This record gives sequence, C-alpha cells and structure tokens, in this order.
Amino acid sequence: MIKFGPAGLADSFKNMGYKKSIQVADYLAQFGLNAFEYQCGRGVKIKQDAAKELGTVLAEKGVQVSLHAPYFISMSSLEEEKRLNSVNYILDSAKALDAMGGRRVIFHSGSCAKLTRAEALAKATDTMHLMMDAIDENGLGHMTLCPETMGKVNQLGSLEEVLRLCSVDKRILPCIDFGHLNARDGGWIKTKDDYLRIIDTMAETLKDERYKIFHSHFSKIEYTAGGEKRHLTFRDTVWGPEFEPLIDVVYENNLTPVFICESAGTQTEDALAMKNYLDSLKK
Repeated sequence: MIKFGPAGLADSFKNMGYKKSIQVADYLAQFGLNAFEYQCGRGVKIKQDAAKELGTVLAEKGVQVSLHAPYFISMSSLEEEKRLNSVNYILDSAKALDAMGGRRVIFHSGSCAKLTRAEALAKATDTMHLMMDAIDENGLGHMTLCPETMGKVNQLGSLEEVLRLCSVDKRILPCIDFGHLNARDGGWIKTKDDYLRIIDTMAETLKDERYKIFHSHFSKIEYTAGGEKRHLTFRDTVWGPEFEPLIDVVYENNLTPVFICESAGTQTEDALAMKNYLDSLKK
C-alpha cells in the first residue's frame, strides 16, 4: 500500500488548534493521511516513554511512523570522532523509532569536504558497515536504515552514491528525495520517462524488491548552480519537480513506496494533494 504523510508539523497543525505533538495522530486523521516522519534533525531528544505513547496513538489511527535522524551525521568526515559519533546518532535514532513502533530511520550522509567523491564514498561505506553492526549488536537488526539522496552538489548523496551505500546490506533502503535529485542536477526531472530512469536505476542496481518499496521525500525546491537553495510549496509554478508524473509511474508499475512531503509549511496539505491524485487514477 502506498502511504502519504508530512515531515514534521505543518503550519496548519497550530492553526487548527493543536498544541502538543501527541495530537498529531488526530490531526493526520482529519486529512486521511497514513504516514508521518518524526523530526530529530537537531538531535534525538524524545524520551522512551513519550516515544511509546506517540507510537501507540499513531498506530491506533493506522499511521506508519518513520524518523529523520540528526542533520549533523557525517559519514565521511576526516575527523574520526565525528565520523564515529554518526554511528551513535543512528543508534539513538533507531532506539527512539523502535519505541514508536516504526522501522525506517532516514539520514543524510554528509559532505565530501576535501575528499574526492570516491574517497568520501569509501569512508561513508565503511561507516555504513559500522552502523549496521551497531544496530545488530543492540538488538535492533529489524530496523531499516535509509540513506537519503541530497540536493547540494558538494554533498555525498547522488542516486548512485546512495545506492552504493544500500549495497552494504539488503536491509538498507534508499530514501529517494526527488526534489533533491532535481535540484542537484539543474532541474532535469520533468516527465514520466525522467522518473522511470530513477526507478530503473534502482531496480538494476539493487537487484531485488527494494526498488518497489523505497522511502521517498518530495517537495518543490528552488536551486542554484550549487544545487538546493530552499524548499517551496506545491503552489509554486516556477520550480519543480511536479508530482503527477511520478505518481503515474508508481501506479502504473505497482510500486508501494512511502511518500513523505517536505513542502515549506504546507507539507500536510501537499501530501494530501499527492494522495488525492493517486486516488483519482484508481477511479
């Protein structure tokens, strides 16, 4: 089943009178959405009891929860302490999400810094092995780690680089951020064929069913020569990519990803727009 939901709390959460994050399940039910990505970009601060309580109410509403790990993960850092701390951030994220009853931990790989892309990828691949070892050693081997494609050119996170990290273990699932891929390469995603190129690359590289159940972030993103500049909303008519050709491809090829919308402030409403479009194809 294809799932749709927002990353974090949209502006309408407070505008509709909600005040506490525990109310997000009731909030999402108002929109008929069935996915939610809890944000730990600035650190994993939620306590285990609170995580369990949140997971319980989300499950009662049929909402699948994922978690975005801290932004300061740097898998290819030249500073060994910083690189190894990235393993701890993933472990903390996995523990919190496990308490919520979720499985997918999404994270950024970091920048290439002064390394060549090949050198950075080699370091990140080693860190990926360490992350998998850490979750196994802590009884969290059932969790799914999801490296994300990135929007800035100097970041480690092209489609090919993310898929290389996924080759470390078949439990690793790509998080395909289509807005990021569009932004880092000059706005090339425009048609169904463009989206199919991404899906086909996943299928050919992963060589298993993971390409069908990938995790995804989606938003329109303004970009410069260096890639991503800022997230926008679906109301924007200048920047892309458009979601309809992607949903067409997903529907026509029987794919079942989780779509998390990252629009700037309207992520819930825009996630609903994606869901409504899919529903229209089924009629």
